Amino acid sequence: MSVYHGRDLKKPTGGARGRNYKVKRKSMTGKLPTNTLLSSRNEVIVGRCRGGSIKVRAVRVAYAIVSNPKTGKAEKAKIVKVLEVPANKEYARKGVIVKGAIIETSVGKAVVTSRPGQDGVVNAILIEEARLER
Repeated sequence: MSVYHGRDLKKPTGGARGRNYKVKRKSMTGKLPTNTLLSSRNEVIVGRCRGGSIKVRAVRVAYAIVSNPKTGKAEKAKIVKVLEVPANKEYARKGVIVKGAIIETSVGKAVVTSRPGQDGVVNAILIEEARLER
């Protein structure tokens, strides 16, 4: 299903809204957000974009590629749960993974750095836990 992103009903300065003066074009369509969910398996959708390019959209994910900034190594880790999503508090409750989300993995806490609904994969960086010395 597509969503129309045109601005036909934009109010001109100083005037009232009139009738649509142009026909809706396919170039002005878009898609609904993917809302990548935490699941027990990975599922991606491969779709065509404008210009013939391909976009891989992750619908459900179970694993993330987590990199450790100290060692410089990356490994595949299972996602346990979504802890916090600064963009939308409701996403954490629903288990939606977006860029900037803080997730709990089998390796530790990590911040998502990729856009799963646009890239098709979850890339993350481990968070350094601050330890208080007494």
